[in-house]
Amino acid sequence: MSDKMFRIAAKPISFLFLMLVFCSIQATAQQIPQPSDVFGFEVGADYKLADYDQMLEYYDQLDAASDRVKKITIGESVLGRPMLLLFISSRENIENLEKYREISEKLSRARIDDEEAVRISEEGKAIVWIDGGMHSTELAHGQMTSELAYRIASEETPEMQKIRDNVITLLMPVMNPDGLDIVGSWYKRNLGTPFETTGPPWLYHHYVGHDNNRDWFMNNMPETYHVNEVLYNEWYPQIVYNHHQTAPSWARIFLPPFSDPVNPNIHPGITTGVNQVGSAMAQRFALEGMPGVVSDNSYTMFWNGGGRTTPYYHNQIGILTETAHATPTPRYYDPETMPETIGSGIPTDGTDIFYPDPWKGGESHFRDAVDYMLTGSMAVLDLSAERKSQFLHNIYKMGRDAIEAGESGDPYAYVIPKNQWDDGEAIELVNILKQGGVEIHRAERTFTAGDKQYPAGSFVVKAGQAYRPFVMDMMEPQNYPTRLQYPGGPPDPPYDLAGWTLPMQMGVEADRINESFEFRESAVNEFVEPEAGEITGNAGYGYVLSPKPNAGVKAMNRLLAVGEKVYRTQSGFSSGGNEFAAGSIIIETQDETETAVWDMARMYGLDFTGISSEPSVELYEVKRPKVGLYKSWVANMDEGWTRWVLKEYVFDIDTLHDRDLVEKDLSQYHSIIIPDQSPGRILNGHPEGTMPEEYTGGMGLEGTLMLQKYVKEGGTLLAFDSASDFVISQFGLPVDNVISGLSNTSFFIPGSLIRANVSTENPIAHGVQPEVATSFSHSRAFEIIKIDREGEGGKEDIKEAPELPIDIVVRYAEDDLLMSGWALGEKRHLSDKAALMDVKYGEGNVVLYGFRPQFRGQPHGTYKLIFNPIFMSAMER
Repeated sequence: MSDKMFRIAAKPISFLFLMLVFCSIQATAQQIPQPSDVFGFEVGADYKLADYDQMLEYYDQLDAASDRVKKITIGESVLGRPMLLLFISSRENIENLEKYREISEKLSRARIDDEEAVRISEEGKAIVWIDGGMHSTELAHGQMTSELAYRIASEETPEMQKIRDNVITLLMPVMNPDGLDIVGSWYKRNLGTPFETTGPPWLYHHYVGHDNNRDWFMNNMPETYHVNEVLYNEWYPQIVYNHHQTAPSWARIFLPPFSDPVNPNIHPGITTGVNQVGSAMAQRFALEGMPGVVSDNSYTMFWNGGGRTTPYYHNQIGILTETAHATPTPRYYDPETMPETIGSGIPTDGTDIFYPDPWKGGESHFRDAVDYMLTGSMAVLDLSAERKSQFLHNIYKMGRDAIEAGESGDPYAYVIPKNQWDDGEAIELVNILKQGGVEIHRAERTFTAGDKQYPAGSFVVKAGQAYRPFVMDMMEPQNYPTRLQYPGGPPDPPYDLAGWTLPMQMGVEADRINESFEFRESAVNEFVEPEAGEITGNAGYGYVLSPKPNAGVKAMNRLLAVGEKVYRTQSGFSSGGNEFAAGSIIIETQDETETAVWDMARMYGLDFTGISSEPSVELYEVKRPKVGLYKSWVANMDEGWTRWVLKEYVFDIDTLHDRDLVEKDLSQYHSIIIPDQSPGRILNGHPEGTMPEEYTGGMGLEGTLMLQKYVKEGGTLLAFDSASDFVISQFGLPVDNVISGLSNTSFFIPGSLIRANVSTENPIAHGVQPEVATSFSHSRAFEIIKIDREGEGGKEDIKEAPELPIDIVVRYAEDDLLMSGWALGEKRHLSDKAALMDVKYGEGNVVLYGFRPQFRGQPHGTYKLIFNPIFMSAMER
C-alpha cells in the first residue's frame, strides 16, 4: 500500500478511534453521580440544604463510581460522626498516592540536598487542601464541596485534565459534620417563619462553636486533631484553602492579599505566595465577569491558631475566602441604596486597587455563593497545576532556610527540663508541639546547655528544623506592633489575639538556649505518655498527692466517683520525714484504695506517698462536687469551653438554662459557674420577637434573685470575666471594676498575656504557681469599694470602716505586666489591681475572675483557680 493510500485509509480509523474515546468519556461522566442524583435538588438551590447523611451517601457513590477518587475516614467528630477526606486526581496519581505523599514529606521536612529537591519537585504533584463546612452557620461551603468533588472527578476540559494530572486535591467536604446538621435542622425547622435566617440558640460545635477555628495549634477538639495530623504529619500540602462566609456587606467575596501586620516569624515566601494565589483568584473572577471581589480588609497575617494561619508557620500557603450569602433564602439589594464605601472604608466607585469591580446590587441567591466558591477553588487548582514544581520546590527552600537559621543559633534550641512544677503539663506541651509536626528529642543522659545542667529525660526542641517558624511562635513572646487608626488616634485592633505564648499559658519551664550544645539524644517519634508514677511509704492511714499537678484533679474526681474518702489540708504538714504542702490531697486507706491509687499512678503519672497515721493538721473531707453551669439561649463559646474543661477533668456537671434557675432546687449544686458573657445577654437574652418564643429572654429578675438566694444560703458562685460585671451589679457587691469606662486611647489590651501574682496561701490558689500568665482580652480589674476619708482636698481623722470579708487571691503585677502581646496604659491602670477575688455573701461565696482562666482550653496554668473553689464548695470538716 502506498503512503497516500495508507493516509486515506487511516482517516476513518482515526475518526472511529476519536468517537470511541469520546463515547467512553461521556459514558464515564454519566456513570459518575451528580450531587443532585442523591440530594434531589441542585447544589445551591433556594431554600434547600443537604444533610450529612445525604452527603455520606453521595461520597460513597462517588468513590465507588470513579477511579479518580479515593475516600478515607480520618477520624470522628466530637459527636461521633465520620470525618471524610477525599483524594481526587488522575487514576495514575490515585494509584501512586504513597509515592507522592513521600515526595511532599521530603520536600516539606527539607532534610534532603538541593539536587534531590529539584529532581523530586519536577517528579511530584502539587498537594492542595480545600475544605468546607467549618463554620456551620456559613451554609454554602459545606454544600458546595459536593459539586467541586464531582467536577474535579468528571469534567474533561483541558484545564481539568491538567489539574488532575498535576495536582492531588485533598478535599475535606465538611470539617464540622455535627454542626452541618445542627444548623441545617434549625433552618428547616424555621423555614417559612420570621426566624428562617436566624442561627440556633446553641453552639454549632458541641463545645466550642465558632472557636473551632481557634484551636489549630492546641488541638483540643478531635476535628482539629485529626485534620492537623493530615496537614503536618502525613501529607504536608503546599496550599491550604479554607472556605468561609461572609464578605463585607455589598461585596461578593473577600480574598487575599490580607491586611497588615504580618507576623515576623512567617517566611516572606509565604507572604508573597499568599499574594500570588490571591492575585490569581482575583484575575479569574475579573475575567469571568464576577464582580464584588475585595481584598485588604480586616484579616491579617499575624495571629496564629486559625485554619489558614497555622499553616503559615509550617511554610504552607494558607488561603481564606469569605463569600457573601450564607443562607439558602434569597435576598434583594436595591441598587439605589448601594453604599459609597464597604468594609474598612473601601470606595465602591471602582477607584480602589483592592476593589476594582464593585458589585452593583440586585438579586442574590444561595447559588451565587456556590458559584463564587467554585470559581475561587478552580483558580487555586489551576495555578497549582501550572506551577506545581514551583510550589513544591518553594516549600523545600523555605524549610531549608528555617533549618539553616536555627542551626546558626539565637536560639539554637529550647530545653523543657524533666522536673517541672507540673510534669504532666510539660508532657502536654511536648505533645502539642508534636501534633504540630515539630521535631523533638529526648536527652538520654545528663547534659549542659548554656550555663545550666539538665537531667536525662529532658526534652530538646531544636530550632534548626523546617517548622522553626511554628516553634518560635509557640515558644517566644509575641510583640504585637503598636498600630493606631490614625496618628494620635485610637488603637487599630488586631485580628483575634495579640499574644498566646504556650509555655507561659501552661506554666511550663522552657529554656531558650542560644548557643549550640551536644547531648546524647533520641528522637521522639510518638506522642509521649507519662511514666507510671511511684507509690512510696507506709500507707497505714492513707496516701498523699501533691496539689501541683492538674492531673491530680482528674484523679480526685475518679477516686471520689468510686467511693474513696478524700481529704484536703489547709496547711502544710510533715509525716515520715516528708514535707507536704498546703492543699495536699489525702486518700484514706480502705479496702480497695491501694488498687485505685495504683490505677491513678499509672494512668496519669502521679506520685503518691503513703503516710502511716493521720496528719496533725485539720483535714477537710471532699465530697464529689456537683457543678451547675449556666447556659444562656444566646449561644456562648465560653460556656462551651468551660463545659469541655470540666468534662475533661471528670467533674459532674449539669447545664442550667434560665428557667432551671427558678424551677430547680439549686441547693443540690455545690457550685454554679457563669461563664464570660455580657451582663445584658445574661439578664435579657434574645429580645422578644427575634427568636422563637421559647428561646427569648434571659435570666431576668426572677432567676437573678434565685441565684442570690442560692449564694446567701451557702452556695458558691464563680463568675468569669464580663459575667463578673453582672454579679457585682445585681448582687450589690462592694467591688468596682476600675477599668470600666476607660477610653481605648488610655487603656487597651486586646487578647494578651498579663503577668499576675498569686497568694498561694489562699486555698483557692493551692497548687498554683506564685506567678501566672492571665488571658486578658478587654478584661477586668477590681478594687474593694471603701468609704472615702478625704474631703475638699484634706484627710479626715475618722475611724476606719471594718474590713470587708473579701480575699484578693490574684493581683496583676506591679511592673512588667505585659508578658506577650500588646498593651497600652497597663502600668497606670492595671498595676497591683485585683484579678481574682473571693467575696463572702451571706453564708456563701462569690468568686470573681477578672480574666478567663480557661480561655479556649489554653491557659493550663490557671485551671486550678477554677478547680479549687469547686472542691472547696464540697468540703466538710
